[in-house]
Amino acid sequence: MKIFRILAASLFLAGFTACQEPDAPWDPNWNTPVDPEGDKKPETNEPKPRYIWIDCAANFYDYANDREKIAEDLARIKETGFTDVIVDVRPTNGDVLFKSSVADPLVRVDAWRNGKYVWLERTADFDYLQAFIEEGHKVGLKVNASVNTFVGGCLCPYGLGEDGLLFRDASKKDWATVINSENGLVNTMDLRDSSTDWGARFLNPANDDVLEFILQMLADLAQYDVDGIVLDRCRYDDFGLMSDFSEDSRLKFERHIGESVDNFPSDIFAPGTTSLGSVTNIQKKWLEFRAKTIHDFIEDAAAKVHSVNPEVRFGAYVGAWYSTYYTSGVNWASPKYDPAAAGYAWASADYKKYGYADHCDFMFIGAYASASSIWGKNEWTMQGFCTKAGEKFMGDVPFAGGPDIGNPTGFENGGQAAIIPDIVKACIGASDGLFVFDLCHIKMHDYWDAFKRAFDGYLEDFE
Repeated sequence: MKIFRILAASLFLAGFTACQEPDAPWDPNWNTPVDPEGDKKPETNEPKPRYIWIDCAANFYDYANDREKIAEDLARIKETGFTDVIVDVRPTNGDVLFKSSVADPLVRVDAWRNGKYVWLERTADFDYLQAFIEEGHKVGLKVNASVNTFVGGCLCPYGLGEDGLLFRDASKKDWATVINSENGLVNTMDLRDSSTDWGARFLNPANDDVLEFILQMLADLAQYDVDGIVLDRCRYDDFGLMSDFSEDSRLKFERHIGESVDNFPSDIFAPGTTSLGSVTNIQKKWLEFRAKTIHDFIEDAAAKVHSVNPEVRFGAYVGAWYSTYYTSGVNWASPKYDPAAAGYAWASADYKKYGYADHCDFMFIGAYASASSIWGKNEWTMQGFCTKAGEKFMGDVPFAGGPDIGNPTGFENGGQAAIIPDIVKACIGASDGLFVFDLCHIKMHDYWDAFKRAFDGYLEDFE
């Protein structure tokens, strides 16, 4: 299937950076540089938090079986000047690195090592998340746990095979995404050619059994003494506008609009549609419905987490490219922000109702611009991404924005230590904190000293 081959190629490139964050669409023409005006003073008397993400697969080699290495690196993270870690405890195969009553324990991940994909296996029996909590708190770090949300398996590249819930349990096939492909409706579990179709298998956010499963998993996670819980990939499948056209989605959409759709899905999108042309009213209602689906889950997830642990912070990671993030079925803005009034042609009058920022305690914005696009006013600059996100959050939620320092747009080969002070200044000045993806790149390219100098400078300016 042509679209999946394109997706596979993009995931292959992501493998070289050893990261498994959502791919960011890239538009270099949106860069509008401006002269930096200096770091904006926070309104509180405390310095802003500095978060480092610890991706599961990218760091599994070091941490899966070595608690001492966890302790060693957390001490260095603290010494460097970070205040928080975000530990990925549920990668895209859907298994977990914490105790859960519903999700299976993670025993292996596929990872890029020494120029090829290999299985990395976990043989240790210590509680992975608990080790991070204890060792992080010991040195004064806050420890936040992240989970890849609507995922349930992975068809792994280069003949490694398959892994995860959806592949182990055939009875869960209807939990998987159904796409409106150029060949008609296809359950993604039927895409099984490992030479072309590999990648994460997403769960359907409109399936009630899926929602019950994930909410219980989050309740299990909230029993830990974590400082925060962060949802990653809390969105629709990487197929974008082709997702999800299951019977569950059809019935819930018809309920949402109060009438039946005679020719589903062609009355909404023609088979294989991946981008919008002139937007029809029913297409706007469909995009609104998808945003509502994710909004309602976020609302339920926040309530579930806080019912178990009222002290834990709850939030989400999202890509900062709001202008095109509707293709993922997500409105991460404040419900006070009206994208239709702002001129976004894809937004219905009611789309604003399904902004979910007000249900979060904190959020993380992937300001994944290129290494040459730090300062600016618009999307596709790091500063611009953060500034625009703040305008859309409208004070509903504190947020941290920052770069992917392994992004294949100037970061992939390292050697960017000299620009890290500017990155820190641009992002932390336009946000309520700094978010950096991923720890593996700090270690790979030895950016420790660069970040320490940048943080020392920030703290000196703050004082």
